[in-house]
Amino acid sequence: VSATRLVPLLRDGDHVLTQSMAIIEYLDETHPQPALMPSDALGRARVRALAQYIACEIHPLNNLRVLRYLTQSLKVPEEDKDRWYRHWVETGLEAVERQLAAQPANFCHGDTPTLADCVLVPQIFNAQRFKCRTDHVPQTMRVFEACMRLDAFEKTRPEACPDAF
Repeated sequence: VSATRLVPLLRDGDHVLTQSMAIIEYLDETHPQPALMPSDALGRARVRALAQYIACEIHPLNNLRVLRYLTQSLKVPEEDKDRWYRHWVETGLEAVERQLAAQPANFCHGDTPTLADCVLVPQIFNAQRFKCRTDHVPQTMRVFEACMRLDAFEKTRPEACPDAF
């Protein structure tokens, strides 16, 4: 566990890395194939913007620490917490949908998965777990399904990782 006592955490020899996007970018830089960032500056900026929107705008509002604080410290009833969760995930995915629809591609950006796809997939798993609507984000779900056709993503399904939750 890291000094912040949060996950994810990656140990590489004597080095400990934290935070999903930093870990993913580190892996992309140390294992450049397949590349998770486009080769062009505009493409990289778009991928980072999508990834940051998901990781910084949607995920913090629905991570387990926040949800536990709502129910344990603020005594928010479970059903109200779930409604709160669904509101922020569904509206957040709408913003992602607009960005994906503005520049349709097989994945979040282009014909191969990127950093943005790596953070989108677990967010969709969370949305499904909390029974969020996803019918209003067809482009986002199409990208998610394209990811799930790849073995690397398929192996991350919650049922394939029963100890993850």
